[in-house]
Amino acid sequence: MKRYQDITDPSLAKALAHPLRTRILAALEDRTASPSELAAELDASLGIVSYHVRRLTALGFLKLVKRVPRRGAVEHYYTAVAGPRITSSTWAATPGIVKHATVSAALEEIGSQVSAAAGAGGFDQAEAHISRSPVTVDREGWKALARELDNLLPRIQKIEAASRRRLVSTDHDGEQEATVVLMLFNSQAVPAGAEANGRQRIRRAPAPLR
Repeated sequence: MKRYQDITDPSLAKALAHPLRTRILAALEDRTASPSELAAELDASLGIVSYHVRRLTALGFLKLVKRVPRRGAVEHYYTAVAGPRITSSTWAATPGIVKHATVSAALEEIGSQVSAAAGAGGFDQAEAHISRSPVTVDREGWKALARELDNLLPRIQKIEAASRRRLVSTDHDGEQEATVVLMLFNSQAVPAGAEANGRQRIRRAPAPLR
């Protein structure tokens, strides 16, 4: 099971802000691939992908797992070591332009995954879940919401670990891939019309946790 690596250095947060690096990390989360395979998959040039793979490896987010000789050359295969998670204090110290790039890259990746899942019936199960909960809180309430989300992450990891143990003993009975997305953001800048539906809640979608 891949663990999260807490990012406590703003310079590391800056290094992860490039959208292609976010896509590479997502592509290698539970698999191995070479830069040439990633370049074809992500529709990017091999030189650029290779550069970002080297940087992510140097930063400790990817590791080289094997070398395969191919037509007089050697192809290198990588996998993700851990998913990056920027701590609150580091995020607070991160420059605004880097925050914007990081959020934009993450939303782009989340949007593509959600759209692909929706098109393939990924929200069809009864336990699937989507909710949007506009709330009004004070500063203390905002911090309490943030703590709740922070505390949920290790619980998700424990659920996945328990699931993996059961899957080993039952020969992968009912194994399924799932994604959980958590967000907390200040919505004061959202146009008034966007909140016309008030406290909207659609009860069908987090799918079995991944």
